[in-house]
Amino acid sequence: MCAHASKHTYWVYILASRRNGTLYVGVTNDLKRRIWQHKTKTIEGFTKQYNVDQMVHFEGFRDVNQAIGREKEIKGWLRKRKLALIEGGNPQWADLSASWFEGPLDSSLRSE
Repeated sequence: MCAHASKHTYWVYILASRRNGTLYVGVTNDLKRRIWQHKTKTIEGFTKQYNVDQMVHFEGFRDVNQAIGREKEIKGWLRKRKLALIEGGNPQWADLSASWFEGPLDSSLRSE
């Protein structure tokens, strides 16, 4: 599913600090904005503290409850299963959002 679909898409995503590094699982209704926030470290917390900002997996949902349920499901998995999910769709651990922010990070994505 394209990461730039309709406004009514909810996203579950996994960030990594590096290949096999620290992982973070999150959910959002605006994937591009949320990833920008992680990359620019504009929000205090885990991802800023541990420099976790490479998006290695994402899934889209039309229903917010399904997205939240999937986030909780993945968070409940053992690390080995999370790694298998990432490597099943992204064996190189590429930052799937790398091309979204070519050049300086655009501050228009900052939430007000």
